[in-house]
Amino acid sequence: MPKILRYYLDSMAMVPHSVGGSSGVSLAYPLLSSTNYTAWAIKVEAILDAQGLWEAVNPAEGEVADARKDKTARAQLLQALPEDILLQVSQKKTAKELWDSLKTRFVGADRVKAARLSTLKGEFDLLRMKEGEPLDDYAGKISGMAAKYVNLGATLDDSAMVKKLLDTVPDRLYPVVAGIEQFCDVEKMPFEEALGRLKAFDERSQRRTQASETDHGQLLLTAAEWQAREKLKSPGKKGKCYNCGVR
Repeated sequence: MPKILRYYLDSMAMVPHSVGGSSGVSLAYPLLSSTNYTAWAIKVEAILDAQGLWEAVNPAEGEVADARKDKTARAQLLQALPEDILLQVSQKKTAKELWDSLKTRFVGADRVKAARLSTLKGEFDLLRMKEGEPLDDYAGKISGMAAKYVNLGATLDDSAMVKKLLDTVPDRLYPVVAGIEQFCDVEKMPFEEALGRLKAFDERSQRRTQASETDHGQLLLTAAEWQAREKLKSPGKKGKCYNCGVR
């Protein structure tokens, strides 16, 4: 890598970034790897947007990106790349060209994209919540699928996510699922609302189960104590009767 480029990228990483003369927030860019493109793209887009640079990467139709922002966004993207990928895309002159090149490299051309989307749909269809699995963990898997859909140019909307959630929870949650489907419009229900209703019911059920187990344990203890008292009334042994109090 040319020394001047390496120096420039290192300097960008060491100082806070500012746009348009205003003091910007110093945010660390994650490093792209061969396996983290989806998460990397989400984080980098959020950082560029916070710095007012995303419009240079994804300008509105018919608009031309501001030259200064374009150069800054390109430099920020370059510093988030490992050296092997950096050398392959360093000739891209604009932030948009650089971003699109990375997306094509990791997401693939249309034919590859279609194949990956088909595979992703299969994975989504097979998704099931395991018995004992925390609801938040399972909901995270569904949300993660939605992010992967977006990166393949497709959409996994709330109605599909809600349906998947309600159709694949364990039997213990079926009572609240029936209630949601009977009294709510699941086609318009946000995914977070469906998750919140399930969590509220699950937590309430767990509290009742714990209370029931405690009461059952107390009953068993009482029965055991009664049996111990009865043993004291064995034939030929004098002692106080626990029934009437007579010796």
